[in-house]
Amino acid sequence: MGHIRASGFLPFSNLKLAAQLLVLLVLLCSNLSQSLDLDPEDKASMLKFRSGVQDPSQSLASWAGSSCANWTGITCQNQTGRVVSIDLTNMNLSGQIDPSLCKLPFLQDLVLSQNNFSCPIPVCLGTLSFLRTLRLGHNRFRGVVPDTFMRLGQLKELVLNGNNDLGGVIPWWVGNFSAQLEKLDMGFNSFHGEIPESLLYLKSLKYLDLGNNNLSGSLSDFHQSLVFLNLGSNQFSGTLPCLSTCEQSLRVLNLANNSVVGGIPTCIASLQALQHLNLSSNQLTYEMSPRLVFSEKLLLLNLSNNELSGPLPSKVAETTDKSGLVLLDLSHNRFSGEIPLKITELKSLQALFLSHNLLVGEIPARIGNLTYLQVIDLSHNSLSGSIPLNIVGCFQLLALILNNNNLSGEIQPELDALDSLKILDISNNKISGEIPLTLAGCKSLEIVDFSSNNLSGTLSDAITKWSNLRYLSLARNEFTGNLPSWLFTFEVIRMMDFSGNKFSGFIPEGNFNMSINFNNGEVDRMQRDPFVSMQNVDTKVLIVVTGSSELSFSYILSSMVGIDFSNNVLIGEVPVGLFGLHGLEYLNLSHNFLHGEVPDLEKMWSLKALDLSHNALSGHIPGNISSLPDLTRLDLSYNSFSGFVTKKQGYKRFPGAFAGNPNLCLESSDGGCDPASLPVVPGKAFEGEEEVEGRISVWVFCVSAFLSFYFGGLALFCSPRARKYILYTKA
Repeated sequence: MGHIRASGFLPFSNLKLAAQLLVLLVLLCSNLSQSLDLDPEDKASMLKFRSGVQDPSQSLASWAGSSCANWTGITCQNQTGRVVSIDLTNMNLSGQIDPSLCKLPFLQDLVLSQNNFSCPIPVCLGTLSFLRTLRLGHNRFRGVVPDTFMRLGQLKELVLNGNNDLGGVIPWWVGNFSAQLEKLDMGFNSFHGEIPESLLYLKSLKYLDLGNNNLSGSLSDFHQSLVFLNLGSNQFSGTLPCLSTCEQSLRVLNLANNSVVGGIPTCIASLQALQHLNLSSNQLTYEMSPRLVFSEKLLLLNLSNNELSGPLPSKVAETTDKSGLVLLDLSHNRFSGEIPLKITELKSLQALFLSHNLLVGEIPARIGNLTYLQVIDLSHNSLSGSIPLNIVGCFQLLALILNNNNLSGEIQPELDALDSLKILDISNNKISGEIPLTLAGCKSLEIVDFSSNNLSGTLSDAITKWSNLRYLSLARNEFTGNLPSWLFTFEVIRMMDFSGNKFSGFIPEGNFNMSINFNNGEVDRMQRDPFVSMQNVDTKVLIVVTGSSELSFSYILSSMVGIDFSNNVLIGEVPVGLFGLHGLEYLNLSHNFLHGEVPDLEKMWSLKALDLSHNALSGHIPGNISSLPDLTRLDLSYNSFSGFVTKKQGYKRFPGAFAGNPNLCLESSDGGCDPASLPVVPGKAFEGEEEVEGRISVWVFCVSAFLSFYFGGLALFCSPRARKYILYTKA
């Protein structure tokens, strides 16, 4: 007799068929949703909005037909076809916002960020009662925040940042119009006055960015569990609050560029979740308490540009094998004493800025233990001793900046191990000896400043290995020998300064067409005060610290495009090719023994300063210079020029430029000959020019010139006041 087994499972073939039917059903429903027609009223409103918008990129060209799925940036409700979301981020839209946009009663999310809308914020947006997200950042909206916004009781996110002409007083109702508001970003605008008290108590608030405005008043404590707080670049005063309510939540705190006074309270270290702390460019004073030790979660600590004093803290943060500080900036303060050895225990450190303090003693030999270091800036202190050989342990180093100290000894050949190094500045020290041949191994070098030391010897071909060289200064040393033939072979060089040495022989005839900057008058032109020393250079180091504790390095070099061979013992004629460099802004060959004639300067379109004084140049003065409108400094004095200089040649605006040329006559007002007169200060190449100490100075602050927190996440820090690097922080 047969048995029938009952089972709760379908045979495998039937199960497979059921799964296929289920997938088909899901796809069918999806297609029905995608082919859903826009509600006719909403469609009419959207088309009217588009008609008032300028759309040069044709970003809204897809707004045709009735299928919601085809409309770029539009999301519709599944059953009704009503528009619930509009996201037109970065579509190059401009013009006015038609009030028809406010006739979308079910709209929940409106995002118009990163466009060019230039009008007041529409008052009617306050009628969109279901709105949860409103982002109008990075446009050109002007006026004030409409009071109708207080009706948006469901709003969770309000982003108005980056509208320079949007301002007024922050509305009094901003802290109590929506009990669901989690994010408020009004940074980079023109708001003034104080923070409304209601905002200090809004329990739902997690993210508050009011940075880069004109807000004032005394800093107050906040009474909610904030995650992100940026009040940087305002005019806040008072002392630092403890923010105890945020003890377990606050990750980013930026109070930079204000007028905060007093010391740093130890309670700040109780912020256990803190990852980014920027208190730079305030008026903080006193010593740092040894009890001020942050948790291992802190990635970035920037206390630069204050008046903090006393010894450097021996311990600033806890550290583990897997976490700890990535960037430490204590520069531009009044810290004294030696660099504590404890700093060399911050194993995760990638950028160390201690410049512009009163530090003494030697650079700790154990600094080489910080194998993740990419930037070291110890400049402008009174450090002594030699550069520790152990520094080669920082094998990822990109910038080594030690200028303006009392360092001595020689450049160690072993430094070639730093083969990733881009910036090397040891200027204004007492370093002696020759440039080691092994430095040819530093093939990544782009900025090299050895000026104002006691270096000697001749130039070797090893320097030619620095093929990416953009700035090279060997000024004010004891170098000798001839200038090498390879001198003009660097393709991206901007400034070459060999002044104040004992170089002899001829200026080499070279391929002057090699350098892009020397030959292109359109490359990265700078607007500089012509009365500032022509050789000055600023290097702004940009550092990006990501949430994964990684650091990204780049820099901006701001220097004139120039050549300076002054104050040597060069002889012979000046190569004609030097006077045909279209991009050259600065040329100083003064105080040598050069002879011969000077050709016309008309090809030097970008020339701003020319000093050929104190040589033995002869012949006629170069022809008409009226085609060189940027020329603001000219000195041809103390040579053997001869002939008659007419007014039409354009030299009248350079009085004293021809002194010391007894056979030269300038056309006088009556058309006669007016012998050139001696200057008040003989030998002064450029009146008002002062000796410059060190060619590279790294700006510590930040950029934009604030180092801004990231726009819509974590975090850009910057300290623009008296800073020479820009610090970006992103999460």
